Amino acid sequence: MWNKFNLCNLWLALVFVLLSGCSPKEADGVLVLSDAPSYGATLSQDASLALISTESAGVELWQLSPKTLKHRWQHGPTSNESIALALSDNGVYAASLSRDSVALWRIDDGAQVGLWSLPSAGQALALSDGGGLLIGLADGSVMSLVAGQTKLIRFLGHSEKVNSVALSADGKLALSGGNDYQAILWQADTGQPLQTQQFDARVLAVAISSDGELAFAADAKADARIFASQTGKVISELRIKQRTMTFSAARFSQSNTALLTGTPFREVLRWQTKDGKVTGRWQVSLSNRPQNKGAVVYSVAETGLPQTPVASISSSGRVEYWSTR
Repeated sequence: MWNKFNLCNLWLALVFVLLSGCSPKEADGVLVLSDAPSYGATLSQDASLALISTESAGVELWQLSPKTLKHRWQHGPTSNESIALALSDNGVYAASLSRDSVALWRIDDGAQVGLWSLPSAGQALALSDGGGLLIGLADGSVMSLVAGQTKLIRFLGHSEKVNSVALSADGKLALSGGNDYQAILWQADTGQPLQTQQFDARVLAVAISSDGELAFAADAKADARIFASQTGKVISELRIKQRTMTFSAARFSQSNTALLTGTPFREVLRWQTKDGKVTGRWQVSLSNRPQNKGAVVYSVAETGLPQTPVASISSSGRVEYWSTR
């Protein structure tokens, strides 16, 4: 009996040591932007700016170094209703999306450039360097518009709700993913389809590299692909070892050699573009509110800093910086 008891204790201790050794590292730096529940947030391409939406403060644009509140906007006449946010890669425009409207602001002076009503419930948002907007809708359509222009493209390539959209920096290439198991690459200014990726489940996340060369799409199971925009040829499939993995954020590195992703379950991952191999894995922290048991990663970006090259922002209201050591 004594030997059996001690053997059991030894086994438990070994399990504890192994689990402790595998526990995620804490972030190398943390900026708290809000302690209030957030509806959404995004980082700029270079992680110098953060846009966050909360019920109490509306839509806030923060400069991160040094931490400075640049603008506070209100989406809606009486309360903040924004569910998705976007920043242009060149840092000129910001946008927010509610269920019934989309707003565009100029970052330099904080002026509102436009506010448009939507024909169906808004679901997803993307923004180009020239202020071009891409809005995925619940009725399966996608709206493409540019401030100051009367031309409006309504893409009807999907048959069910659109969950995610992306735009190249120049606003020419659009990518949309929906409940119809499709990710479709198309021309934003004409609505002409270019490539279609077929999946076995709902497509929940899409991304396009800044230069439009690479595209990414992932479904609700474990099918996540990087493919060439020009040909549709699959370059790599992410090496996901679990049965399912869903993504709440995705962005290509500025060199296109890596893909950064975030999940609804606190994870930040970095993948090699060429072979889909994981080269970094981190876990974002929880807020101080005891009622919040998890954190959704809203956005990921490269910082350009050698010590902490990866940044994330999550529903905890925290911007976190990660080393690759």
